Amino acid sequence: MPNLEHPAYPAADLLRLESLVPCRESQVSTLLSIFGERQQLSFPSIFIYGHTSSGKTYVMQTLLTTLQLPHVFVNCVEHFTSRLLLEEILIQLQRCSSGTEQASPVHCDTLNDFVRLFKQAVASPGLQDQTLYIVLDRAEQLREMEANILPAFLRLQELTDRNVTVVLLSEIVWELYRPNIGCFEPFTMYFPDYSIGHLQKILSQNHPPEYSADFYAAYINILLGVFYMVCRDLKELRHLAALNFAKYCEPVVRGEANERDTRKLWKNIEPHLKKAMQTVYLREISSSQWERLQHDGGEPGQLKGLSAHTHVELPYYSKFLLIAAYLASYNPVRTDKRFFLKHHGKIRKTNFMKKHEKTSNHLLGPKPFPLDRLLAILYSIVDNRVAPTANIFSQITSLVTLQLLSMVGQNDQLDGPRYKCTVSLDFIRAIAR
Repeated sequence: MPNLEHPAYPAADLLRLESLVPCRESQVSTLLSIFGERQQLSFPSIFIYGHTSSGKTYVMQTLLTTLQLPHVFVNCVEHFTSRLLLEEILIQLQRCSSGTEQASPVHCDTLNDFVRLFKQAVASPGLQDQTLYIVLDRAEQLREMEANILPAFLRLQELTDRNVTVVLLSEIVWELYRPNIGCFEPFTMYFPDYSIGHLQKILSQNHPPEYSADFYAAYINILLGVFYMVCRDLKELRHLAALNFAKYCEPVVRGEANERDTRKLWKNIEPHLKKAMQTVYLREISSSQWERLQHDGGEPGQLKGLSAHTHVELPYYSKFLLIAAYLASYNPVRTDKRFFLKHHGKIRKTNFMKKHEKTSNHLLGPKPFPLDRLLAILYSIVDNRVAPTANIFSQITSLVTLQLLSMVGQNDQLDGPRYKCTVSLDFIRAIAR
C-alpha cells in the first residue's frame, strides 16, 4: 500500500515520487498537505531546516519536478546579492511562463521593481490558475543582504496579490533569522538526520547490476559499521561506498571466496577501510589515485604533495606565522634569547643542562603563548622586515578559523590574547620545506 496519497495528484506520480525519496515519505506527505491542490492558496512561506545532507534540497526538487508544479529554484550562495537574486528569479519565471529555455535579460534594482515585474511575469494563464513555488536554497545568505529582503519574501503573496509560496531551505534554525523588528512567521518544518537504517536502505539501492542486492547490502552494512560514528553525511558515505567496493569484491573476482563468505571479505577490506578513515571529508586524493593506491598497497600519504597533512596552500606570511606559533608553543620562553637573538652575549650552559626536561615537549603538548611573543619570533625568522600591519593580524585570525591555531581564554582579557599551535611536527616540517 503506498504511503503517499493525495486526491489532487495522479497515483502513478505519487508512487514514482515515493520511490525517488526513500525514508522521507513523512516529510513529503506533510508538504503535500500544506500545498493542497494546484489552484488553492498555499501557505505564504515555509521554512525547512536540518543538518547538511538531510535531503532538504533533493526532496524539494524531486517533489516539484515529479508533480510538475510551476517553480523557481535559486541558490543564494551563487546569487549572493539582492540584485542577482531578484533578477535570477525573474529570469526563471520568464522561462516557466513561456515554456522555453530562452529568456530576455532582466534589470531589477529595487524591491518595488521586482514586485512590478513579478506581477507581469505571472500574468500568463498557465501561472494564474495554480500556485507558484519560489525555493531559496542556502537561505542563510539572505541575512547578509538588505534588511527588507527577508521580510518581503516571507509575505510575497500579500505584496504581489498572487498565489505564490516562498520556501526557504537552511541549515540553521529560524530563531537566527528573525529580525529584531519582527516579521511574518513562516511555517517551520524540520528534516531530521538519516538514521543508520535509513542510510542502509538508501545506499543499498545503488548496487551494481552484476552483483546481487544482498551482497551489496552486506557491504553497505560493513561500511556503515566502520564510518557511521564519524560520518553521517550521505554524500560522503555514497562516495566512500563507490570508492571501496572494488576492493571488497576482489576475493570474489579472483575466485578465493563466494558472495556469502562474509569473514573473508571483511578481512580483505578492513585495512583499506582504516586507510579511508584517515581521509574522511578531506578528499585528499582523486578516485583514480585512491584505486591506484589500493592496487599497489600503499598509504594515502605516499602520494607526494597530495596529503592535507603534508601540503597546505597558505599565504606567504601565514606559513611563517604558523612556524613561529609552533616554536612558541614547544620551546620554553627562556630559550627565545638563545635561539632568536643574533647578539645575545654569553649564556651559561650549565644551568640549562641541569634543568633540561626529562620529558619531550612534544609529549607534553603545546603551551599557550601571548601575541607579542609570536610576533617577536616572526620578526626574527623572516628575512625581510615585516611591519605589524592589519594584514598580519587578519592572517592570525584566519589561522584560528582554519583551526591551525587555537585561542586560549577570552577575547576581552586585559593582557591580550593567547594562542596555541594545534598542528603536528610533520605538518610544520612540510610547511618549512
